[in-house]
Amino acid sequence: MGTLYLVRHGQASFGADDYDQLSALGHQQSVRLGEYLRHKGLSFEAVLTGTLRRHVQTFAGICEGLGNGSDEETVRREGPLRASTAPSSSERGSATPEAHAVASVGAHIQWPGLNEYDSEAVIAAIHPHKLEKPTSPEMYRSHFRLLRDGLAQWMAGVVSPRGMPSYTDFVAGVTSALDHIRSHYDGNVLLVSSGGPISTAVGQVLGTSPETTIELNLRIRNSSLTEFSFTPKRHMLVTYNTLPHLDAPEHASWITYA
Repeated sequence: MGTLYLVRHGQASFGADDYDQLSALGHQQSVRLGEYLRHKGLSFEAVLTGTLRRHVQTFAGICEGLGNGSDEETVRREGPLRASTAPSSSERGSATPEAHAVASVGAHIQWPGLNEYDSEAVIAAIHPHKLEKPTSPEMYRSHFRLLRDGLAQWMAGVVSPRGMPSYTDFVAGVTSALDHIRSHYDGNVLLVSSGGPISTAVGQVLGTSPETTIELNLRIRNSSLTEFSFTPKRHMLVTYNTLPHLDAPEHASWITYA
C-alpha cells in the first residue's frame, strides 16, 4: 500500500498584481515543511506538481528543506508524459507533464491537471463588474462570498467562466493524476497543488456534495498536508489539512489561508 502526501502551496500574493508568486512567508512555510519531512525520514518515489509558479516554488522550498538545494536540480530528463485531460485554460497551464529525476524525490512530473481554477474568472462569471483590491476585512469577506457562489454555479454547470474548462473537465484533470499515481507507484508520493484540486481529490475519494467540496476548499491552509493511502484500485483519506511542521509556538504566526 502506498501513501500520497498532498501539499497546498505556501502563502502566495493575494491582493497583489500577481497572485501566482510565493510571499517570503510562503517560502519559509515550504522550507519548514521540507525540514519536517526530512526529520520524519520520508523519501518519495515521485512528485507531481501543477505547472503554476507557486506550485514549482513550493516544491523548490520543500527540496531546500529536504537538503536537496533551493532548485529543482534535474539530473535526468525523461520523455514527456501526457495527462488524459489537458485543460486549455492558461490558468491551468499549457505545458504537458514532464518527468525529471530529482535527488531523493524520484521523478518530478509537472501535471497541468493539478493547476488551480481561475478565481477571478469564477467571480466575473456572476459579478461582471471589476472588484477593487481587498483592503479591509469586509472586502475580503465579500470576495470569498462571491467566490463561494461562483464556484457553486460553475460546479452545477450554470456558468462557464471565461478561459476555464467545465467543472467536469477540471475534475478529470485531478482524477487523471490520482489514476497515474495508483497505476505507477506503490510507495510514498508527493503532490504539490492548490486548494481547488486538493479539495476536489478529497471530494472524489469521499463522494462529497459540491457544497462540502467548496467548504473543504475554502478552509485549506497554506503548506498543509493531506494524506491518502492508496492501492492499485483506490485512494483512502487518512488526514486532511494538517500542519504538523508548524505546531511549535514560534510558528503560530506562520499559519495562513491565502
